Amino acid sequence: MLDKLITIFKKEFGENENIKKYFAPGRVNLIGEHIDYNGGKVFPCALDFGTYGIVGKRKDKKCRMYSLNFENIGIREFSLENIKNIPEDDWVNYPKGVIKIFQDRGYEIKQGLDIVFFGNIPNGAGLSSSASIEVLMGTILKEEFNLDISMVEIVKMSQKAENEFIGVNCGIMDQFAIGMGKEDHAILLDCNSLEYNYAPFKLNNISIVIANTNKRRGLGESKYNERRASCEGALKNLQENGVKINSLCEMTMEKYLEVEKYIKSLEGRQRVKHAVSENERVLKAMESLKENNIEDFGKLMNSSHKSLKEDYEVTGLELDTLVEAAWEEKGTIGARMTGAGFGGCTVNLVEDTCVDRFIKNVGEKYKNKTGLEATFYIGKPGAGARKLEDR
Repeated sequence: MLDKLITIFKKEFGENENIKKYFAPGRVNLIGEHIDYNGGKVFPCALDFGTYGIVGKRKDKKCRMYSLNFENIGIREFSLENIKNIPEDDWVNYPKGVIKIFQDRGYEIKQGLDIVFFGNIPNGAGLSSSASIEVLMGTILKEEFNLDISMVEIVKMSQKAENEFIGVNCGIMDQFAIGMGKEDHAILLDCNSLEYNYAPFKLNNISIVIANTNKRRGLGESKYNERRASCEGALKNLQENGVKINSLCEMTMEKYLEVEKYIKSLEGRQRVKHAVSENERVLKAMESLKENNIEDFGKLMNSSHKSLKEDYEVTGLELDTLVEAAWEEKGTIGARMTGAGFGGCTVNLVEDTCVDRFIKNVGEKYKNKTGLEATFYIGKPGAGARKLEDR
């Protein structure tokens, strides 16, 4: 693949005596859904597929960018002296935004760059193709211009680019997992403090199978806001009745059962029950991995999905169909929805010898029930964004 990308680079941009190669992965959240904004922890891992960048420095201030994923858009050019979000530039606005944030922070980007991008992360599948290209761009800038910047800072600036330059109010989990990923490990992350710990996640003879519902998300944003408002209202009810917490996930389930009577609405109680129980599942998941107990980890994934279905109500027919079909398959260790819900993807741990049959059977059951074709992606826990060594 890299040789092919270098050939394309030379065809599009001409010879360059000092071509460099870079990679940033995709990511998936294994467990810990809808609790980052409730003071809970998430548990993502980087994947072993992602976005490649073939880079050559220029002698002027011009940047030229081309992607094999968007060949119809062609080469897009812009000057380092005038970086703006231009709708016609489409995907190029993501790396462009990262360069602008670096400049605004006082990092000197002295020369333009020619870059060919290629990603094998499916766009719109919820595996963070946009965050991958952002962190990749930050890594390129650090290495090409010898910038004194840590990966955590690159992560923060990549998120800032998406928030401020692109205008998408994303959290930091995606960029963090992509930048700080570690091969054969998952990351226990507090999205508020950015405190993190690695957990061994060596999947001997097991693969991560991601299934995309391919359902268009219609009501996702408004439903997300409703869930968030329910949690905020419940927190206020608890605080007004003397429960001394700053976020819902500070409570244990034992504490929640003691104080749930103060939450005025039944809906609010359900939402809080999910948040508190999901945070406990995340902490138990960390312990399961430390003990190399992948079976318990899988059971926690299954419980997470049930809670997201029954208490948080963010799954829906398509996600439930995929997960329930997965639970019926031999070799499935665990399965759950991942991401915001109302469509998007499921994450499944499946024994390698059962993967082909899993994809066939789950895909057939899903199509029979929903009329939609699911798409499947197979991965392992991968390393974070990096420069690739010459070989």
